[in-house]
Amino acid sequence: MTRFALVGAGARAGMFVRALTDHAGVAQLVALADTNPARLAVHNRRLEDLGRKPVPAYDAADFTEMLRRERVDVVVVTTVDRYHEQYLVAAMEAGCDAVTEKPMTVDAASCRRILETSRRTGRSVRVTFNYRYNPLHEAVKRELRQIGEIGSVHFEWLLDVRHGADYFRRWHRDKANSGGLLVHKAGHHFDLVNWWLDDGPDQVFAAGRLFFYGEQGRRHGYARDYDRAHGAAAAEGDPFALRMADEPAMRELYLRAEQHDGYLRDRNVFAPGVTIEDDMAVLVRYARGASMSYHLTAYAPWEGYRVMFNGSRGRLELEVVETDHVAPASAAGVKGEPGSLSTAERGWRRLLIRPFWAPPREIEVDGYSRQGHGGADVRMLADLVRPDPPADPLGRSADAVAGARALLTGLAANESLATGQAVRVHDLLDLEELS
Repeated sequence: MTRFALVGAGARAGMFVRALTDHAGVAQLVALADTNPARLAVHNRRLEDLGRKPVPAYDAADFTEMLRRERVDVVVVTTVDRYHEQYLVAAMEAGCDAVTEKPMTVDAASCRRILETSRRTGRSVRVTFNYRYNPLHEAVKRELRQIGEIGSVHFEWLLDVRHGADYFRRWHRDKANSGGLLVHKAGHHFDLVNWWLDDGPDQVFAAGRLFFYGEQGRRHGYARDYDRAHGAAAAEGDPFALRMADEPAMRELYLRAEQHDGYLRDRNVFAPGVTIEDDMAVLVRYARGASMSYHLTAYAPWEGYRVMFNGSRGRLELEVVETDHVAPASAAGVKGEPGSLSTAERGWRRLLIRPFWAPPREIEVDGYSRQGHGGADVRMLADLVRPDPPADPLGRSADAVAGARALLTGLAANESLATGQAVRVHDLLDLEELS
């Protein structure tokens, strides 16, 4: 029986708490830690609702004491991104393995410390790149050989005005906390391309700005005059205002927890203090010569993505529409919360091979779901918590080096945004030196 502890008791923690109860025959949640006692209490109540006993709850300041006292084998880190390194290093120093939400961390210096600690202690870090477990993305990995050697990739990802806006309400709006969307969100996408190509980034150039949200976005005519939505008359009827009081999970985890730390989960997306970008273009050259053009938009009318591979024997195209629009009734909710997908919102997907001198052919993919990142979450979680996961011929499990490769693409893009110059990834961190 593997003994797990979790640090960081926000919304993301719930996914892991549920997974550990689902696999209770081989994995046991033995402790929780957070800076906010109200959120710890919420997760313990959820354990009781699932028929489990509550577990010891620790202040995050007592993290190492928790590891010793509860005889922890594996730590799950779901804190604010900037603190991942602190807990990953402490866990490995205490003899524990670790699982961390992406991004693994938010800067090159802390990435180096994680890799050096893992090498020195012999402990492992696994990064939750759940998109690798999406059946569509697995199919891309399998089918790429059909188009020969890859010359280039074009990747466009769109966050709609429900999902995209949410990054500008919460702690992610401060780049010091999250690294910006090129680290926090695009890290998923950069990891996918690294995994699909079995390659890593060599040089990165980026251009981007804060266009739609923040104080600058007031010129577009959507801004209302309030700081946070709860209790603000000006927020009534605002499609950009999160109504936490209407969603049980938000009410429990955040609204009722404010008294302990003052954290506001429902900031006005057009209020001051936004230091991240919402429109970003990136050009990446990979070590073996392929290139990628990538664009992330955080204010689109629909949500989904398109990725195209140009190869020596043809072209592969994946197009996914997760939601074709944002229904007014769900605009004030959070994507992924129960009931957040309206029946009015439609989605579809298509995976297509276009060989030279032949008609295109569509690849049928089983197992895809519009929930749980295409059905990936439940499969990834089983792989993470079980000692007997199924065979993994596609190499979906992501270690600390994979976490570093995805992170470094985003960090190099951020550096390019700041300097206006192309950035060599090697100059930020030499992974060969640390391997």
